[in-house]
Amino acid sequence: MSGSSGSVAVPNALHKIKTDWLPILLVPVLALAALPLVGSPSTWVTLTVAGLAMGMMIFLMASGLTLVFGLMDVLNFGHGVFISFGAYVALIVLVPLQGWVVADNVWLNIAVLLLCILVAMAVTGALGYAFERVIIRPVYGQHLKQILITMGGMIVAEQMIHVIWGASPIPIKLPETFRGAFVIGEAAMEKYRVIAVVLGLAVFLAMYGVLNRTKIGLLIRAGVENPEMVESLGYRIRRLFVGVFIAGSALAGLGGVLWAFYRQTLTAGMGMEVNVLIFIVIIIGGLGSVGGCFVGSLLVALIANYTGFLAPKLALGSSILLMVLILLWRPQGLFPVAKR
Repeated sequence: MSGSSGSVAVPNALHKIKTDWLPILLVPVLALAALPLVGSPSTWVTLTVAGLAMGMMIFLMASGLTLVFGLMDVLNFGHGVFISFGAYVALIVLVPLQGWVVADNVWLNIAVLLLCILVAMAVTGALGYAFERVIIRPVYGQHLKQILITMGGMIVAEQMIHVIWGASPIPIKLPETFRGAFVIGEAAMEKYRVIAVVLGLAVFLAMYGVLNRTKIGLLIRAGVENPEMVESLGYRIRRLFVGVFIAGSALAGLGGVLWAFYRQTLTAGMGMEVNVLIFIVIIIGGLGSVGGCFVGSLLVALIANYTGFLAPKLALGSSILLMVLILLWRPQGLFPVAKR
């Protein structure tokens, strides 16, 4: 009887978190502020959609690490490996399905994209399970050792990719109907970028729903706050956290697939190249906040796009400048996680 009342009390307590709307408003404010600077409304629409698509892809790549760090307090510097492996798994899936890729049939193209995503998520999720058991488990609660050992794992995995697929860049073809752009008036929006926006938004809503509206999500969040209490209710918190690591790795694989089709070129270090950007997004968002990661990804991508158009020489440093400004305003990030 006491276990039942305890399990009810946890969700009720966790549901009382209030939404902070001010950081969310930064995205439309930034977009509207860029309109008079860009000048042309059609160019502004094109830049904005491109920025949103880039932001969604960054979010998909960063969301897994956000989950792992926010819920498990694990600094996984090898996260980029799962992005790279997801991209290369998509390449393997495409080999026997080239007919579907070149077919001018939207359903076949959607099917091949979904198949790449599902297989990549399954493979990177399995790799994440092995990574957690062999590399992460011995160093729980030891941040310095986590940084060193995961960076070592990243280097070894990158060399494995070189051994299996070689060091030369490999082209990957975007499905036929995803090429080109939608033209509305004078504004052009690339089809694939629109697809990336839809997929990214769907994943964010699914993650938010699972973490805030399901029993498993509430147990995980409660386990972060008070693992002893969750264990006393009869739940194996360690198994829940392993599941979180697997989910985070699978999300990295999903991001890797979308990133691969966006770049249309695969390299062994493609995931590691975005590691710095991913950590910038996580710091801006609040070190473990899924909502903060989402907003931070959009802000980083939008400001990079606008700056690249208005002042190309400043584009590379725009994300660093944004992080500095955000941390001066909110030193713990946009949506600081409890106990950080």
